[in-house]
Amino acid sequence: MKKFMKYLAAFTVLMVLSFSASVLAQPSPGSNSGGDPVGGPPIGGGTAPIGGGIVLLVTMAAGYGIKKAFDARNKFE
Repeated sequence: MKKFMKYLAAFTVLMVLSFSASVLAQPSPGSNSGGDPVGGPPIGGGTAPIGGGIVLLVTMAAGYGIKKAFDARNKFE
């Protein structure tokens, strides 16, 4: 069974590495269009509001950490 797991892990790594080369098929923005984004302007103007999502994620992570610390402290009392 261990031998099978080693072969499976090696096969998975090889497949990931071989497929990662195909991801680089799109040219970098501006390399063929004189500085303009390839394919025209971004949909929606390219102004996605990611700040609110990051704040929400950090707040939830802090709350989860506080809960885990509170539960661990109550477990030892």
